[in-house]
Amino acid sequence: MRVSSVTKPVDWIKIFIYGLLFIGIYYSTFSWLISHDWARDDYSYCYLIPLVVLYLVWEKRERLVEYPSLASWLGLILFLPGIILFWLGELGGEFFSIYVSFWFIVVGLSWLHLGWKKLKIIAFPLFIMLTMFPLPSFLYNKLTLNLKLISSQLGVAMMQIYGMSAYRDGNVIDIGFTQLQVVDACSGLRFLIPLLVLSILLAYFFRAALWKRAILVISSVPLSIITNSLRIAITGILYEVSGAKVAEGFFHGFSGWFIFMFSLGVLLLEMWVLQRIPPTGSSDSNEQTSDTDQNLQSDQTSNGDSASEAALTESLGSDTNEVNPRRTVSRSLRAFLKPPQFMVAFIILGSTLVLSQGVEFREKIPITKSFDLFPLEIGEWTGSRENMEQKFLDTLDLSDYVMINYQNKLGRSINFYTAYYESQRKGKSIHSPASCLPGGGWRFKQAGSTTLSTPGYRDGTIRVNRALMQKGDSRQLAYYWFFQRDRVLTNLYQLKIFAFWDALTKQRTDGALVRLITPVDEFEKIEEAEERLQAFTGQILPILLEYLPGRE
Repeated sequence: MRVSSVTKPVDWIKIFIYGLLFIGIYYSTFSWLISHDWARDDYSYCYLIPLVVLYLVWEKRERLVEYPSLASWLGLILFLPGIILFWLGELGGEFFSIYVSFWFIVVGLSWLHLGWKKLKIIAFPLFIMLTMFPLPSFLYNKLTLNLKLISSQLGVAMMQIYGMSAYRDGNVIDIGFTQLQVVDACSGLRFLIPLLVLSILLAYFFRAALWKRAILVISSVPLSIITNSLRIAITGILYEVSGAKVAEGFFHGFSGWFIFMFSLGVLLLEMWVLQRIPPTGSSDSNEQTSDTDQNLQSDQTSNGDSASEAALTESLGSDTNEVNPRRTVSRSLRAFLKPPQFMVAFIILGSTLVLSQGVEFREKIPITKSFDLFPLEIGEWTGSRENMEQKFLDTLDLSDYVMINYQNKLGRSINFYTAYYESQRKGKSIHSPASCLPGGGWRFKQAGSTTLSTPGYRDGTIRVNRALMQKGDSRQLAYYWFFQRDRVLTNLYQLKIFAFWDALTKQRTDGALVRLITPVDEFEKIEEAEERLQAFTGQILPILLEYLPGRE
């Protein structure tokens, strides 16, 4: 026998209390999420995700009502890590940690109050909830660059098949009479993620074998890349006829919408084809649903007697004591405080709210010398300053930078570039040359790390990234590393870890990227360029340390 599970007024009061606590704890975070992250074109689809989640839960309402809620302490397995992630994100200044903490707490509370079996019923809506949170900045930047390179490469191939003379140099496509820049908007990321989410939803409603649904989801990734490349190719082909207007304005936006709808049509066609490949029908899905129902019924049987007895005792108690107002109030209070999981969650969330309002993270911004004062004369080297265009400065979002081309009497040159960030909190991050330089057409022929001799700095050595790059017949040798308060780091993962740790312990997240590049002439040996760059690094490092803040 199934016990009906109906939401009582006291349950709605508890939901309302949880809602108030969530608003108090996450108000500033979700204000940023909605007004900044979702406002970006790549994540504009996120506005629909909460509505999708609510619909998916509403669709399960009948199954949820059929089974009783069995409170479980196992929900703390997710609830407590969610609280920890909130504090790590709040103190460390990382939005993504706070976003994930919200998800952990929501799932943990659902487990605490509903039990494992009901949690499984709404598992998919909870999973879809994750798609409304944007990727971390460093992962987003890397993914965007790779997608731009792939899209531009395939787009050029399609133009060449059409018969056009097209050549790709990184993210720049040369079509003879003009050049097309494949920017972030054309990376395909705003196609990839929404199409992937859409394919998951289609697979969820697709009554077919698991392997068919898996194919549907996996195929959305190459489909979004190919269709985006087709969009770039069509833009290049029509550019010759209609000019620059096809690469901007209404046509550019309309072409993106059209390509997305075309991709959706391909997915629906794919579902139609898969549906006709044996085994056909929805027997697998029905069997799975049937097994789930049987499991839920068997679990209910083991708990049905105790639930019925509790309900009977409560009804008898109410008949006996209904004439006693004091006992009625006492019984109502006991009902409100049950299950004990509610009081534990309420106390933890309430304490988190109070502490989060009382503890304010104020980042310490160290005082530094302006890079405008950086010397142009270093030993035998004489330099000339370069300035970046505003559009690049807006993308990099740095605090200060210096870019100087140094040249010696022999005509050898070294490009010195340092970007300084006062803060790397909540969405800000350093862009690695390993992500940016390939966008200019440079291919890393040799990439790794090396140890340089630097007399006067620490133990006399410094470990940096080294890359030999090539574009056509041109070669360049590059050194680059990340300064993080006297630490010299060589990858972005180290950078994120130490920025996170120093934010917690020192209230500082400042850091810098240092990059030195020297051209390698056609008849010059790599060893000669290596020696030149190493010697210059040893000369400029003590000067650079005067402009970058160290450890306090």
